[in-house]
Amino acid sequence: MLLRALAVSVLLVLGLGGTASAERVDVARTAPAGDLSGKVVVLDPGHQLGNASHPTQINRLVTAGPTRKPCNTTGTSTNGGYPEATFNWQVARLVAKALRERGVRVIMTRHSNSRSAWGPCVDVRGRAGNKIHADLKVSIHADGSLSPGARGFHVIAPARIEGWTDDIAAPSLRLARTLRAALVRADLPRANYIAGGDGLDVRGDLGTLNLSDVPVAMVELGNMRNATEARRMTSAQGRRGYARALVKGIVRALR
Repeated sequence: MLLRALAVSVLLVLGLGGTASAERVDVARTAPAGDLSGKVVVLDPGHQLGNASHPTQINRLVTAGPTRKPCNTTGTSTNGGYPEATFNWQVARLVAKALRERGVRVIMTRHSNSRSAWGPCVDVRGRAGNKIHADLKVSIHADGSLSPGARGFHVIAPARIEGWTDDIAAPSLRLARTLRAALVRADLPRANYIAGGDGLDVRGDLGTLNLSDVPVAMVELGNMRNATEARRMTSAQGRRGYARALVKGIVRALR
């Protein structure tokens, strides 16, 4: 199979400390050659930088499948204060740009990383892509486990819930496994604090997954509270590595 490397440049707004700074990042990716025009992918950069400033809005209960949950949360951060919302946003922007270079139509669930903004709620994120019949959806996150030595990524697929996810549980699990394989190939460690230790989890309590009518998976790319992983996440090179792996996994899933 013919392989080619494409270099993608993108300017990212960091959103730290309320000031905007630009970072030029090149994402070199290698994926099977060929056009992916007509494919539609939803990327969900978890949380929003301003959620903590809008407690009334994000604590409002919304439908999350068979149960109700708060609209959103603040997300976590590194011990040095680098927010998960910003990490999710920066990685998602890199992935989106690379996919668009392949001809994919990319829909983002949020369009800013701002301290003055909040949401969108998990019910909105969960339904994103349904009406346009997206090919798949990937929700991008990082974890904040305080367990001693906790590190590594894991990918979450929706549990099979009759009337909610029974139609997309199987293809979502295939998507999750494909993303896991791409992250493993990128030499990223699987989470050592999630039951099973295989980098895969299945949950029935997440609105982002339960409300989707298209194959969906959530990636927790690492533990922000782990010093080694925090260094990777706060570096441009580290974020490029996460983005490259996700792009390769998504392209494989689309094929």
